[in-house]
Amino acid sequence: MARKTRSDGCDIDMTPMIDIVFQLIIFFVVTLKMTSDFNPDIILEDGKHGEIIKNSDSSTQQLPLIIEVARNGRVSMNNATISDVQLRGLLRARVNRMGANFPILIRGDRRASHEQVKRVMDICTEVGIWKLSFVAVQEKKVQN
Repeated sequence: MARKTRSDGCDIDMTPMIDIVFQLIIFFVVTLKMTSDFNPDIILEDGKHGEIIKNSDSSTQQLPLIIEVARNGRVSMNNATISDVQLRGLLRARVNRMGANFPILIRGDRRASHEQVKRVMDICTEVGIWKLSFVAVQEKKVQN
């Protein structure tokens, strides 16, 4: 007569696996970029005849420094408000480190006064930066 062997079930402790999954979730949530670098309240001017800036290989060209001027005159970089003194210091440090030949894009709100945008332009020229570009929205094409 054959004897039946009884096998006990195999238990796996899932606690370490759950701990690792939670740690991974926390890591990705913390490193996830939650805010945009651009101020969504800025309304750009229409640029019907301007040059189109294309994303090129970042290894061959420097990434542009983007300075925003809001409707109320607020100057910001990476969505952080900066004063004129801070902007001057940041630009001087970058000129000292990289030279004056790096691209600067000014995102000026179409409702901002020219004086507010000119203030940023004056700071740039004061530290030796002469090549400035302005960001605008390309005219929307009408589909037939």
